[in-house]
Amino acid sequence: MPYKTTYTPHNIKKYIGNLKNVHCKSLWERKMCIYLDENKSIIRWGYEVIKIPYLSPIDNKIHNYIPDFIIETADKEIIIVEIKPFKQTKDPSKRKRKKINECITYSINKAKWDTANIYCNSHGWKFQIITEKELF
Repeated sequence: MPYKTTYTPHNIKKYIGNLKNVHCKSLWERKMCIYLDENKSIIRWGYEVIKIPYLSPIDNKIHNYIPDFIIETADKEIIIVEIKPFKQTKDPSKRKRKKINECITYSINKAKWDTANIYCNSHGWKFQIITEKELF
């Protein structure tokens, strides 16, 4: 999945943020950019334009979580979206064979996602994790 590319939005009035800073970290993120840019039911969208402070369970310090996308739909719904491989959305500690680095990554991601849910709920927004299952 690692693949870095720059995406240039075509519908520039829809894009939130710096048009030259859409540096996708995967083909999945790029696919989402194209979808958001071309979809008529998406009024505005941005890539990595919002910061949400969260408490890391690893070092017990506050860090900034930068979700992949913020989207405003024609229904005036605001959705924060994170693109992740399906495997990374499941708790590895529940598997028979677990790797410590996967457990650490998952615990950090879980802290980010829990905080993002609280943040979004407090603003009347939605938080959504999208995997390859939804993208393809």
